[in-house]
Amino acid sequence: MAKRIFKEIISWTVIFAIVIVVALLINRFVFFQVKVPSGSMENTIMTGDRVFTLRLSYMFNNPERGDIVVFPFPDNEEVDYIKRIVGVGGDKIEIKDGILYINDEEMNEDYLLEPMRKQDFGPVDVPEGYYFMMGDNRNVSEDARAWDNQFVNKAKIKGKAIFKYPDFAWLNK
Repeated sequence: MAKRIFKEIISWTVIFAIVIVVALLINRFVFFQVKVPSGSMENTIMTGDRVFTLRLSYMFNNPERGDIVVFPFPDNEEVDYIKRIVGVGGDKIEIKDGILYINDEEMNEDYLLEPMRKQDFGPVDVPEGYYFMMGDNRNVSEDARAWDNQFVNKAKIKGKAIFKYPDFAWLNK
């Protein structure tokens, strides 16, 4: 009887160990989750939302304009940012009177929280293999327009945001 109980305990221990290892591998190599600390991406992603990010998104494909990605802040790589890719390698980015132009073409950005304040920026040319990032809440977003290192290398992009869910803090009380 004791031998059978011992075998049962060992089998459950092995199952739990396998589940933990698989979960750690998935978190390390496939998905990760970030909590959005600021309003720079509102109304697309709200402050406090949690976002699942797919690490494998750009293993075989390049990031595209419009993708929302997580990457280390170029001026302090200890901090992760989540922003929208506005410019890709070879693009010319310019803002005139609060309107974004890419390669001299006015962009229709229906995801913005509100129109940008009347401001000018650029023009800047995005180097090949790099990306120009901006938040959707342009009037409060600290994005590539204000960074010392304005461009994000493809190798630094940690993953593409694929799913968001709100912070149900009331469930934890």
